[in-house]
Amino acid sequence: MTRDRTPALLVAVLAAVAIGGLALPQWALFILTIACAQGLVVLGLMLLLKAGLVSFGQALYYCIGAYTAGSLARAFGLGDIFVQMLAGAAVAALVALVLGFLLARYRGIFFGLLSLALSMILYGLIVKSEALGSTDGFNLLPSMLFGIRPSGAWVRYAVAVAAASAALGSAFLVHRFLKTPLGRLGPAIKDNEIRVEYMGASVRYAIHVNYVIAATTVGHIDPEMAYWTTSGEFVFIAILSGTGSVVAPFLGALIFGAIHTIAYDLSPNTWQMSMGAALLAAIVFLPDGLWSLFARRKAA
Repeated sequence: MTRDRTPALLVAVLAAVAIGGLALPQWALFILTIACAQGLVVLGLMLLLKAGLVSFGQALYYCIGAYTAGSLARAFGLGDIFVQMLAGAAVAALVALVLGFLLARYRGIFFGLLSLALSMILYGLIVKSEALGSTDGFNLLPSMLFGIRPSGAWVRYAVAVAAASAALGSAFLVHRFLKTPLGRLGPAIKDNEIRVEYMGASVRYAIHVNYVIAATTVGHIDPEMAYWTTSGEFVFIAILSGTGSVVAPFLGALIFGAIHTIAYDLSPNTWQMSMGAALLAAIVFLPDGLWSLFARRKAA
């Protein structure tokens, strides 16, 4: 029986962030923090991809989580980053639980377009809501850890470690879920959901659970977080990452952030071409995503 090394890998990555983060420049910590946030969303997309579903509206929950955290800080002065993350995840999960009853009925392009439509509805509501900052959005209060408000360079480091802790902790939970009977249904549903039903399992229930988990997965907050281009970025990262491991989404998000930052710095007007070229190269040379490189090495 092959030993499961994923938990040890997650702990090693977190330790590397906690120790190495002290030496990283501020811009690198910012990219790392955003990669953790995006990786969480892509981690959820990975669950859906395993079941043969592509969501073009996952930005809906990214935006809900962000606005929940921002509203807590803005309305109640609550800036503890852990409380913000837990509250954002809880509200996103609750919304997904309700919407999941509808989306679990659909497959293929219908699932993707319906998820996109729901995300764009939220975008429209936020844009027209003055209480949520309308098109301008609003800024978060400085984050706190255990009630202590950090300052200066410590802010980026503290937020990066907190984000990495939440992201890798979630990755571990998803990894455990994928080893349960319900978690193993994803690939079977993708191959032949009728056969899964004949076996006595509920495909709709399995997809609903995956959808809720996928939803529970940065300074300025604005309506663009719910826009379709944000969802497109998550799908981009999911394709770039592959579905071979729960670590893959975070690796893909980190590489995506690095390519985006460098390309935008070198050519602000044509950086999208670099992103498109990276995606094209991944599809042609690594159809199973970046993580397939590690899988091939392990197989060899």
